[in-house]
Amino acid sequence: MLRRLYDWTLSLAGRPSAPYALAAVSFAESSFFPVPPDVMLVPMMLARPDKAWTYALICTISSVVGGVLGYMIGLLLYDSVGAWLFQFYGLTQGAEAFRHSYAEYGHWIILLKGLTPIPYKLVTITSGFAGYSLGWFILLSIVTRGARFFMVGLLMSKFGPAIKGLIDRHFNLVAAICVIVFIGGFVAFRYLV
Repeated sequence: MLRRLYDWTLSLAGRPSAPYALAAVSFAESSFFPVPPDVMLVPMMLARPDKAWTYALICTISSVVGGVLGYMIGLLLYDSVGAWLFQFYGLTQGAEAFRHSYAEYGHWIILLKGLTPIPYKLVTITSGFAGYSLGWFILLSIVTRGARFFMVGLLMSKFGPAIKGLIDRHFNLVAAICVIVFIGGFVAFRYLV
């Protein structure tokens, strides 16, 4: 199943709608969707290395805009939607501890957790319900999400063919590692806050 998704995403890269689909996934991931945009970003960059920087910019902008939606969920709707999302992911207790740490370490939390496999939606919602400065949140999100997606762009533009060959030869292993990292992000958020 994952192999078909990977192959489909590679074929999607040539379509005119590809950047819109990437933007939609990146936007949704920052506020409510559980799948990170890397699932689309990496295969699209491998299929079209000449567009790696464009795709990184699309992911950055849409992730920050989606992050503002996540922030608003936390600020305005935490008691309903935000609490439900944290409960859905089993992170309610961790969210409260995370919320209290914002008083002293909010800027570092946003910068560091935006680069990690910890789901960014958890950072955006928590930033809103912690009442963190929206202006600083946007600025730090641009820095951290931009760094993350442009780092992927740099790797794909420099080592794209080698990475694609590695993925094609060892797809099951690469997919298993990605799933472990994805699940590890949730575990890290839950136990390290």
